[in-house]
Formats: sequence, structure tokens, C-alpha cells
Amino acid sequence: MFKKTAASILTLLIVASIIAGCSSPGDDNEGKVTLTLFSNKSESIETYKGLIKEFEEENPNINIQLDAPPQAETVLKTRLVKNDIPDLMSISGNATYGELAKVDMLADFSETELPKKIQPSYLDMIARLVGPEKDGIYGLPYATNANTVIYNKKKFEELGLTVPKTWDEFIAILDKSKQAGEIPIFFTLKDAWTGMIAWNALGAIEAGEDFAEKKNNGETTFVESYDEAADKMLTLINYGHKDNFGIPYLDGNNAFANGEGVMYIQGNWAIPEVLKSNPEMELGVFPMPVSNNPEENKLVSGVDALLTMSKDSEHKEEAMKFIEFMMKKEAAQRYIEEQKAFSAIEGVLQEDPIFDGIKKYFEEDQITSFPDHYYPAGMGAENLVQAFLIQKDKKPFLKKMDREWDKIQDRY
Repeated sequence: MFKKTAASILTLLIVASIIAGCSSPGDDNEGKVTLTLFSNKSESIETYKGLIKEFEEENPNINIQLDAPPQAETVLKTRLVKNDIPDLMSISGNATYGELAKVDMLADFSETELPKKIQPSYLDMIARLVGPEKDGIYGLPYATNANTVIYNKKKFEELGLTVPKTWDEFIAILDKSKQAGEIPIFFTLKDAWTGMIAWNALGAIEAGEDFAEKKNNGETTFVESYDEAADKMLTLINYGHKDNFGIPYLDGNNAFANGEGVMYIQGNWAIPEVLKSNPEMELGVFPMPVSNNPEENKLVSGVDALLTMSKDSEHKEEAMKFIEFMMKKEAAQRYIEEQKAFSAIEGVLQEDPIFDGIKKYFEEDQITSFPDHYYPAGMGAENLVQAFLIQKDKKPFLKKMDREWDKIQDRY
């Protein structure tokens, strides 16, 4: 997809680590093989622990050490510098994955049967991250996510609200919520990344899913394509609370669970966290209706977790055994049920009624990918969007988005 190789310090670190060789936890004193599984999702720790226990019972000669640190991508880059390359990885389908594949860090699964189990649309998403210059399948899409508006069903009923199908209908229910003395949208913008949920929903429709390709080809800019999306971001921020930029994500989950806010613009990954605080809460979800033409509105969905392994692992056979175990329908079903996620595996379906409002989008293939998954790694878009929402300076913001993109792409 990209005209130029994605540019970031990560590429240099990876090349250095390849030259130096790689390390592995190796074998323990009991003759067991020990593999590291690196995960970028703290939310899935307990789910992985359960699956690892099941795998180890079936494979008593293999130990799996789970590493799911905060700020996972930064930690992963540090590990690469130290030649501490994980045997197994569960990471997002984003630009970092694309870089790892481009510099030949990851095993190629294209000659195995595993890709045949995966829905083609998600294989296409990760292929676009690697680009046409490099053949192969270097990651296996496993769990997928959805960019949603989560809503409190009880409050919807009390306020007489219905799920909106258009942008104007969405604004109407926000107005009605505000007039009733409620917080229409509970924002957690102290954590900058949470602003990208709305930004991606708006950008996917307003700028189009081919924006990154056009941007790299010099055919468009943020100034040209994101003007309407930026305006709508500023509209949405008016429906928050008094401390939009003072509350972090984890506190926001608890606040929403305790009845603060009618709606919560978040991904499906937030639902288990909300329900931990209030298991009895009745939740629903719908895609943000960006356009006033319902047929143009799609669900933003991406590869939340893909499975891959180091090309240079000393224990490839054992690592492949774990990946094959995870790709079984039973394991994939357990993962999505516990994580309130969706599966990239054919025939593994999410049946939780919470998701009734978005099921048809999967069934009818009304899906589009996360725009920021195709932004250059290291661009820091979340911080730029956060600053924009504070300063409300649209033109300088869009110009800066263009400059930062171009700066990274021109570096190599």
C-alpha cells in the first residue's frame, strides 16, 4: 500500500537485532521448552492465562510465559534492541505489524493451512499494511474489534431515545440527553488514544478507507479530506462533561458503569471492563452514524489481535503448536466470549445479545477498517487529535497532521 517503506526507529532497531541474532527463553531444567507469548492487550490477560493452562495440560513439555506489559509497543521496541525477541506475539493489525513483516522479522504462514481458516476481508486488511512489495502472510488475524457507541439501555428507555441511523438523528438524541440533565457522552480524553475512537469512525466515512494510499500518492491531504471530520469532532466534544480531558479510560469505565453518561464512544473491548464494575448493567451498541445517508454508514472494524511468531525462534515447532491450538474453533470461541470480541476465524460467531445492534454489519459486510492503522508508525496522531480538541484550531491542526505524516514518510 505504501509507496515508501514505513519509517520509524523501530525499523532500525529490528535490523540491528536481526544482525545480532535473537534470544529465546530456551529449555528449563526439567527438559521443558519455554516460550514467551508477548501480548499488547492487558484486557486479555486472564483469558490468555486460561488458554495457556489448557494448552500446557495438552502439551506438558511446553511452558508458555505470558508478557502483557503496559505501553506494550514501546516495551516491544525495547526488547528488540536487547535481542529479546518473543517467540510468539499477539499484537494489533497496525503499522507496527507492517514494519515487523517488512523487515523479515516474522514467520511466513502462507504455505500452511492456517490462513484458510480466516475470513478473507481480515487477511486483506493486514496485507495492505505490508504492501504489495512483499509476498507472504506474516500474521494470522485472530480477534477483531468494533468501533462503537456503547449506550445505557435503561437511560435510553427513560429518555425515550431510539438508536440513530443518521448523523442528524445522532445529534438529536445527544441534544435530548443534554436537555434532560444527563451527560450525553462520557469522554475519557486524559488518555489521548480514546479520542481516536470517534476520529476513526468519522474519518473512515468522511475521508474514505483509501485515504492513506491517496495521501502517500500525493492525491489528497488531511486539509482536503478531513475538514468535515474535524468539524464533527468539535461538535461531539460539546456533549461531554466538565472534565473531558481530566478523566482516564479506566476511571471512565467505572463512571459509565455507575450511571454517568448516556453513551460512551468506545470499542467493544471496553464492555468487559464496564461489566466488571456493574455486572447487571444493560448495554447496547451501535456504529456511529457519520453520514445522513444510512447506506453510507459502515462499522469500523479491525484486527485487534493477530497471532504471529519470530522467524528466528529456536523452537518453531513448539511455537507453531501453540498457534495451531489457538486457531481451533473451541479456543477462538472462548476468546471472543470472554473478551466480548469478534473472531476472524470462519464459523466462530459472537452470540452475545449486547451486539445485536451491529451484527448485521458483519453479516452484510458493511465493514471498513480503522484509518489510523494505516497512518505511519510514530506519527503520534492521538496526541495531535487530543491537542486539537483542547485548542479547537482546525486549520493549523490539519496542516500539522499533514506535516507529521510527510516528515515520517520522507525520512527514508
